[in-house]
Amino acid sequence: MEEYKLNERDKAILRYVIHQFILTANPVGSRNISKKYSLGLSPATIRNIMADLEDMGLLGHPHTSAGRVPTDKGYRFYVDSLMEPPMLDSEAKTFLDNKFNLQTSETEELLKVTALLLGDITNQIALVSYPKFENAALEKIQIVQLSSTRILVIISINSGLVRTITLEINAELKEDHVIYVQQFLNEKLAGLKFSEIRETIKDRVKDFDRDEYKPIVRVFLDSVDKLFTDFNAGEKSFISGAKNILSQPEFEDFNQVKGVIELIEDKEVIVHIMDNRIPKNSRNVTVTIGGENKEEKLNEFSVITKNYNLGEVNGTIGIMGPKRMEYSKIIAAVVYAAELLTNELRKK
Repeated sequence: MEEYKLNERDKAILRYVIHQFILTANPVGSRNISKKYSLGLSPATIRNIMADLEDMGLLGHPHTSAGRVPTDKGYRFYVDSLMEPPMLDSEAKTFLDNKFNLQTSETEELLKVTALLLGDITNQIALVSYPKFENAALEKIQIVQLSSTRILVIISINSGLVRTITLEINAELKEDHVIYVQQFLNEKLAGLKFSEIRETIKDRVKDFDRDEYKPIVRVFLDSVDKLFTDFNAGEKSFISGAKNILSQPEFEDFNQVKGVIELIEDKEVIVHIMDNRIPKNSRNVTVTIGGENKEEKLNEFSVITKNYNLGEVNGTIGIMGPKRMEYSKIIAAVVYAAELLTNELRKK
């Protein structure tokens, strides 16, 4: 964070300008601040302070208005130093608690519902990504014969999550062969991380010399990247609340609306952006504002994300919306939803 030499009076003016802009979406003038807040300062004094804040790059001055608006740097200073500690009101907590208590035990449905609830409570775009399997440890492999040439592979990891994949085999399958290979693979691979399996599976099965079983082992070798790599981001992530930000005044212009729609439709881009913002195993909330986002498409957005955890794997939960947002409330909502989701997944 950049260092700014602001006294308490400067900080108060910046805080109130941001509060008013978040509330009204209109540039804020000195007379507005003077009337709204009991500062004991004249509009002229407030105007001078606002001009100083503008010189520091914390406020901007739209050409068509006498008022000021927060800049990205202004929002950053506000989030880091001025806003109230994030706290979710009891009504919102009760709403989330009750909804979570009613949810299914199915992981995928729980993630989907979490995105819907977070979008509703923040009035922003909400995203929940599927847990990352990269650091997961394999618990066991189960192989179910579907036909004479097709098998269903069920991969369970130590945290309780399961993935299933169907594979085709260029040979006639026999039930005893399937059972034998299943036992063999579990002996060789159970307890290893997915990354270790991808890197070492060939060496671990090289002593397998039973010709009649080799077609099944071969399909595992050929499909190792498919079996032991994370899901496609777009397939296993959930986005909700797109309509919420389209109603925001920032996006009244058609070109801005078009840009928002294009961004929302490119689901994998959003997931990639959000999933690659947080260090693995981080317990912190990450907030990036406008131009702080590396992707040009997000220059008019703020993104707030947090990891949720399930054993040794984690996923991302967060929101994306206009920079003009109630940061304290939304950060608190993201944190609380991440905690609820983590706790629900641990019950499984």
